[in-house]
Amino acid sequence: MIDCRAKAQQLKNTMTYPKNLHQDYHAHFYFDQQSSDFAASIRDKIHQEFGLFVGRFNQRLVGPHTKWSFEIDFTHQEFEAAVAWLDANRNGHSVLIHAVTGDDYLDHTDYVYWLGEPVALDLSGFTPL
Repeated sequence: MIDCRAKAQQLKNTMTYPKNLHQDYHAHFYFDQQSSDFAASIRDKIHQEFGLFVGRFNQRLVGPHTKWSFEIDFTHQEFEAAVAWLDANRNGHSVLIHAVTGDDYLDHTDYVYWLGEPVALDLSGFTPL
């Protein structure tokens, strides 16, 4: 098992570490047909280990997401542990982490962090407030 506290400290020492500045967050774990079994196991594990809400296992494009994905919801109190766990267990998959402020446009542009390679988002459905 990977030490998530050590991973969190390691991430804090990099410029790209997600910052815990908001009350609520979503993470979107991206996958494809070849990695769907792995993604399903990650979805189950994070729910079992942290008790976090996990959304539908979307094997189609949903919202602004240009790859298959599932959502994980967490609060600022769960932020450090959830982000460190996701980074330690994502196995090369991209994970979008964004704030949930009620402004979908800002949440998916200004309040975005990535674990792994960024994935293009289709923001055409969002209107800046």
